[in-house]
Amino acid sequence: MAKVADEEEGKKEKQGEKRQYDPNFKGPIKNRSCTDIICCLLFIVFFTGMIICSVIGYTRGDPYKLILPTDSKGQICGYDAEVKDKPYLMYFDISTCAQMGAAAAVSGCPTPAVCRAACPTSYYVYIETKAKALGTLTQSDVDKMICKDWATTQPSTSSSSSDIQAFIDDDDCAPYYMDSTGVVNRCVPSIFKTITDYATELYYTDGSGVNRTLQTSSGTDVTGTLMSEASYYLAKFYSAVQHIEMVFKDIVASGYLILIFIGMGTVFAFLWIVIMRWITGAMVWISIFMVIGLLGFGAYWCFTKYYEIKNTNVVSEWGFDEAFALNFSYYLRLKETWLAFACTTSTFLAIFLFLLLILASRICLAIELIKEGSRAIGNMIFTLFWPIIPFLLQICLLIYMGFSCAYIASMGNSEFYSNSTNVTTNGVDYYLSRTPCTPDSSTAGQLCDFVKYGGEEYIIPVLVFMLFMFLWVMNFIVALGQMTLAGSFASYYWAFEKPKDIPAFPLTAAFYRSLRYHLGTLAFGSLIIAIIQMIRIVLEYLDHKIKGSENPVAKFFLKCLKCCFWCLEKFVKFMNRNAYIMTAIYGRNFCSAAKEAFFLLLRNVVRAVVLDKICDYVLFISKLMVTAAVGVGAYFWFSGGIDFFQKYNPNLNYFLTPVVVVVIGMFIIACTFFSVYNMAVDTLFLCFLEDLEMHDGSPEKPYFMSKSLMKILNKTNKFEEPKGKK
Repeated sequence: MAKVADEEEGKKEKQGEKRQYDPNFKGPIKNRSCTDIICCLLFIVFFTGMIICSVIGYTRGDPYKLILPTDSKGQICGYDAEVKDKPYLMYFDISTCAQMGAAAAVSGCPTPAVCRAACPTSYYVYIETKAKALGTLTQSDVDKMICKDWATTQPSTSSSSSDIQAFIDDDDCAPYYMDSTGVVNRCVPSIFKTITDYATELYYTDGSGVNRTLQTSSGTDVTGTLMSEASYYLAKFYSAVQHIEMVFKDIVASGYLILIFIGMGTVFAFLWIVIMRWITGAMVWISIFMVIGLLGFGAYWCFTKYYEIKNTNVVSEWGFDEAFALNFSYYLRLKETWLAFACTTSTFLAIFLFLLLILASRICLAIELIKEGSRAIGNMIFTLFWPIIPFLLQICLLIYMGFSCAYIASMGNSEFYSNSTNVTTNGVDYYLSRTPCTPDSSTAGQLCDFVKYGGEEYIIPVLVFMLFMFLWVMNFIVALGQMTLAGSFASYYWAFEKPKDIPAFPLTAAFYRSLRYHLGTLAFGSLIIAIIQMIRIVLEYLDHKIKGSENPVAKFFLKCLKCCFWCLEKFVKFMNRNAYIMTAIYGRNFCSAAKEAFFLLLRNVVRAVVLDKICDYVLFISKLMVTAAVGVGAYFWFSGGIDFFQKYNPNLNYFLTPVVVVVIGMFIIACTFFSVYNMAVDTLFLCFLEDLEMHDGSPEKPYFMSKSLMKILNKTNKFEEPKGKK
């Protein structure tokens, strides 16, 4: 007896104690107190810090610094007063952009740059003007030169050949330019439509009929290859901008049709949730028997092929040529291959049948709980529209963070560096090798060129803090939505006579309790997830930094860490959901609620796994059905596959654009609707497990579960007359 008692005690320690019957418990408790106050205060402090950082950014930052280009004098093209009518930035020697790589699209190129009213539409090399300066320069010859407006001296008709060379050597004027196109307000060569031989020097014929080869200030010939490398990333931007413009026009032209399809899809998703109480069982069992049928047919077919090849007396020989060539058709001619397929398929079939036999009752229970979730939503229809509030809050947060980070990132002051000669082929090192200088009215853009906006020493830490707060607040909003729904569905389950005993306004009451008492618990749970997500972001950053590294050990450990933290995030999110459910019901703090939920699930681990997987499968099929149905309808409409619809279609560049928008929008709406369904099932499941532990069906301790659930478990309330008995 003592040994049995010790075993029972050890079991209690491992799985926790079962909840005891409380005669006063009638659902989510009303008399509760604030939980996790320290975390609530910490969240308020950090949230206040986020607001302060945003205010500082709004007062000191200017997003135009990030959006519009800046010339060598530090003037923002198209924005500052002196260059208000000059929105385009032109680089004197765009071939230097090849040294910067992808950073050229953001940081600019290590060459002087000036703001222009328009990008050049012709070809020019300074040798043309230098040659004409041997005679007489005309004003049109001088006007061809593009120079710094703020240079001390400017080219004129009296300039000599040596003067022209001095302007080029001092970086006061561009040594060459070519037909260009504005890409994100930067002038990018638009020569690639006509170039056939990229290795050939680029030349043009001037007004005198002389062929002029484009050259840099150092005398290097400008080739198509050099221009291709220099403007590769900027040209990518140009192509992307063109496609984005056409896609945007398609969305605007078909906007009203997109809204109609999404509205129809929303109604369809709502109706699907309502009818799931009748189709869930058929959906699950048909899928199960289809898998059994496929495995059975696969085993039969593989054994048939095995005996067919065996009876032909074919001798299997493993030739080295065939084996190393990995010719799959060769292996399909071997009876051993089909025997392996047959044994594998038969093994999976046997395992599947064995699991089906031992889990049949639990599968029935999971199906009934999913049906019960549909009934709960049907009786509290406003829960379906609740996710709109968290969704709008998340959109507001995203917009707020976007503007705040834009202002914060633009707080830095202009940094100028001496325009010394570049002695390295690495554009980034070139920036670092130049000596910082402080410009004045005579040296800005002359001896000191604008390079970038500084402030990394404080901007980057502030942006990292804002990123962390974005994760924390975003997860806090998700947690608020989950706890509110949990409180609503718990009120439904613990109503003895449904729907008669469901309290009035259960959704509003649950929302009030979450805000009034459990902000700290929400902050605690969301903080844990935010920390894990922040660590995952750091790991992704490190993975990106060492991508070109030859250290396989570091790569291996980094991959392992990424995998571990991915799994940890999934597990913590799962436990947080269940902790919020327990908090919504009993008003416990986060740690106590998480502990009770964990042990409750541990005591019913098989039921929990079966329900989770079946629920995931049902919701996946439901999302797929709703999204696919609306997507297929949109495809036939916009593709013009049906003649009747063609007259209602707008003119589109890509007919798939509105189809993709409809599919994405419908999938988001389906996920939103079915997230309510998922929360309903999880809440009802925990309440169901608590019901089984606290009650025994006696008149003093009656079950709160529905009669259909009691029927599956072969249970009944004793004061009710069991079915089949008079």
